[in-house]
Amino acid sequence: MERVARLTSQKAVVIFSKSSCYMCHAIKRLFYEQGVSPAVYELDELDPTLRREMEWALLRLGCSPSSVPAVFIGGRFVGSANSVMSLHLNGSLKRMLMEAGAMWL
Repeated sequence: MERVARLTSQKAVVIFSKSSCYMCHAIKRLFYEQGVSPAVYELDELDPTLRREMEWALLRLGCSPSSVPAVFIGGRFVGSANSVMSLHLNGSLKRMLMEAGAMWL
């Protein structure tokens, strides 16, 4: 739990992902296209022990490891792909990214 909290506080946008997940790829691309450079942690590329620890911590934060990507903005868990896309479509994502210092106008 402490490791996830530390990682999510070190960068404005943090994404826990799986390299083979097409929705993870789409969300990462959305951020890159906004000019945001997120910290990305590919869960399936981690050491098995570390992977289990990270998945357990994500589960405790309310994110099922099977529903990656798990996106954090400004250290706060905002959700998975559906949540991020909803925020993007209603215009809230850009504001959140600016408030977190991840992007500027």
